[in-house]
Amino acid sequence: MVQATARHILVDSEEFCMDLKDKISVGEDFAELAKEHSSCPSGQRGGELGTFAPGQMVKEFDTVVFSSPINEVQGPVKTQFGYHLIEITSRTE
Repeated sequence: MVQATARHILVDSEEFCMDLKDKISVGEDFAELAKEHSSCPSGQRGGELGTFAPGQMVKEFDTVVFSSPINEVQGPVKTQFGYHLIEITSRTE
């Protein structure tokens, strides 16, 4: 079965999400930004979500995780929870 591991940062505005993505692109640490800014409890673990299969996350999140390149920050991805930056750290086919 297909599975993935990912980490994310959840914030409440698309603009702030883009600001964080810009910081990551110039070398700031994803995990540190997650700890500082993410409104998800996973932020305290650097945004780590662990391993999950298709269908375990909301549809918009799932679509990105199971179709985007590994180790590239994706987003902003809008879900019912807010705006996410997502980094897929591994995926099994």
